[in-house]
Amino acid sequence: MNVVNSRVKSFKSYTITGTFFARITDSVSVFISGLIAYFVRFEDAVNLSLVPQNYYSFLIVCTILSLVIFPLFGLYYSWRGQSLFHQVRMVFLAWGSVIVSGILLLFLMKYSDVFSRIWLVYWFVLGVFLILLIRLFAYWGLRLMRSKGFNYKSVVIIGAGDLGKEVLQRVSQSAWTGFKVVAIFDDNKDLQGGTIYDVFIETEVDNIANYVSDNNIDEVWLALPLNAEARMKALVDKLSSTSVNVRLIPDIFGLSILNHGFTEIAGMPVVDLCTSPMRGFNRGLKSVEDKVLAFIILMMISPVLLVIAITIKLTSKGPVLFKQKRYGWDGRIINVYKFRSMKVHNEFDGSITQAIKKDPRITRFGALLRRTSLDELPQFYNVLQGRMSIVGPRPHAVAHNEHYKEVVDQYMLRHKVKPGITGWAQINGWRGETDTLDKMKSRVECDLYYIENWSLWFDLKIIFMTVFKGFINKNAY
Repeated sequence: MNVVNSRVKSFKSYTITGTFFARITDSVSVFISGLIAYFVRFEDAVNLSLVPQNYYSFLIVCTILSLVIFPLFGLYYSWRGQSLFHQVRMVFLAWGSVIVSGILLLFLMKYSDVFSRIWLVYWFVLGVFLILLIRLFAYWGLRLMRSKGFNYKSVVIIGAGDLGKEVLQRVSQSAWTGFKVVAIFDDNKDLQGGTIYDVFIETEVDNIANYVSDNNIDEVWLALPLNAEARMKALVDKLSSTSVNVRLIPDIFGLSILNHGFTEIAGMPVVDLCTSPMRGFNRGLKSVEDKVLAFIILMMISPVLLVIAITIKLTSKGPVLFKQKRYGWDGRIINVYKFRSMKVHNEFDGSITQAIKKDPRITRFGALLRRTSLDELPQFYNVLQGRMSIVGPRPHAVAHNEHYKEVVDQYMLRHKVKPGITGWAQINGWRGETDTLDKMKSRVECDLYYIENWSLWFDLKIIFMTVFKGFINKNAY
């Protein structure tokens, strides 16, 4: 038998002591960073007695808010298996929510003009820095301990097939997760004595409960085919005599999945294979992001919109805006608005002809609009309507959808979110005419990558990159 190294320790997730300590340090960081920000903002404040009482009161309120809001963002879940970037992103979102909530309270109580706005900015920056600094020390401390053989959870995998090998490979390449596979069990007697990635294979599967108890195993992962239901039930029954954590790893690696995860429906655990990320909190966050940014942008660009509208009217006959039916969220048809860049013309049989290089239908001013993407600006009104997002897969004409959904794998999955004015595909160069099937496949790959990896920060990154490389493109004509 492969006996677990006695140096490998198991620190349980969600320990009361660890969570309590994290909450206390975060609360202290919130309060202390506010005081430091005050001294940075007001240079004449040389000691704590010079800090006004209303600032102390607001610091206490926001500290209490952090105790309520931080857990909602999962800041006190186990770090095991989470990347450092995920931690950073959650801290930004959680602390930002505390500051916004505090400012909203001040506004509702008509105290917002009492506090320095520069101080609030300093506080946000210093708060993020201090909270992250403490967590970074803890994070790297845990990694150091793991490099010395401590703070690992010992794992046994049951199933030495393709799924078991895939799981073992991923865990072996991700030591930072804090899991260590010490053995693989499989019923196949021919595998006895063999190894997979230097991990020994055991074939006495029915002896799993004793092995777990004798070797202080923390977790058992079932990596069996989905049709091995009876075998899995028997193993779970055997392991019920131990206190080990038992996890099922579904064999979904060969499936075309999108935004996979787990949901509970009517008390039943459900594996999500292909769903939209815009559910619950994410949906609300995305909606707020779209509405706020779209309103601000429309206010800023309204003079530009007026100039473009007048120029279109003076340089060619026809309406200022062009309206076209396109697919929106969940495949629902919506009207998308653009500045008219072509001469008025009719399409035959309801077909949509893509613009090509030196297209005679494009007006001289329209060519400028298309090259600079200024023709897309009216779509911020679509965003305010709730039909589009600022960031998302670009909407295609209905006729194009009907064609490409038959020839491009997973094409319709791009409709799991609202279409956008800009997107990951566009800033990666996949704009304009899709005159080859490979171009459309590349665009769809980028769209699905965006949906799978969506976050508020990903949206802001795309918006930022659009300013520098998304407006003007050689493929836009």
